[in-house]
Amino acid sequence: MSGHSKWASIKHKKGALDAKRGKIFTRIIKELTVAARSGGGDPDMNPRLRTVIADAKAANMPAENIKRAIRRGTGEEPGVHYEEAQYEGYGPGGAALIIDVMTDNKNRTVSEVRHLLEKYGGNLAASNAVAWMFHKKGYIVVEKSKADEEKLMSAVLDAGADDLQDDDDNWEVLSSPEAFVPVRDAVKGLGIEPASAAVSMIPQNYVKLEGKVATQMVKLMEALDEHDDVQHVWSNFDISEKEIEASLA
Repeated sequence: MSGHSKWASIKHKKGALDAKRGKIFTRIIKELTVAARSGGGDPDMNPRLRTVIADAKAANMPAENIKRAIRRGTGEEPGVHYEEAQYEGYGPGGAALIIDVMTDNKNRTVSEVRHLLEKYGGNLAASNAVAWMFHKKGYIVVEKSKADEEKLMSAVLDAGADDLQDDDDNWEVLSSPEAFVPVRDAVKGLGIEPASAAVSMIPQNYVKLEGKVATQMVKLMEALDEHDDVQHVWSNFDISEKEIEASLA
């Protein structure tokens, strides 16, 4: 899982920059609105909403912003109607991509996503073209410098995690989607803020990318991350941390 955890921890390190752009809040507000619309505004009865509220609090989003986004989702306040969509494609070097979006205009968004893929040497694919290469899992990345292996392993396994894997500078914690929240809470209960924590599409195998193709892939990931409608991007690339950092410099 090396490509994923390195990308996650590098994004975590530059999180302050992302926060300044307001992108984190924008993403969370959309997720709060959609979660409330699909499952109701009571977090006790809506696990998805409960998870997003926890993410909002972790990002230091003001309580009033959270409440307003939920009220928009339940129809108590007027607001933009967002739809969810998932696109599949290929990046440079044949790396598979799954792109989750929330948008008020699907036609505009799919056109813009297609343009970004083509700009960086990729292409949009048909539905289910690459989805079969991934499994849906709870996925938490913890930087090794922040955690004691034995304490972390004990906490996450007791909370229902399936596995703790070693990936160079990081620990990767895998769980079922259902166990994700208690496992994430167990990590935070140790006083650790994960570099990444989400129910994710985890690749079954990886495509090693180097040189120019690796640089193109990193630029594509960055462009997709910065797109206003893109919520999450999953890929099966494997690029060294050194090359990722050089490409982002």
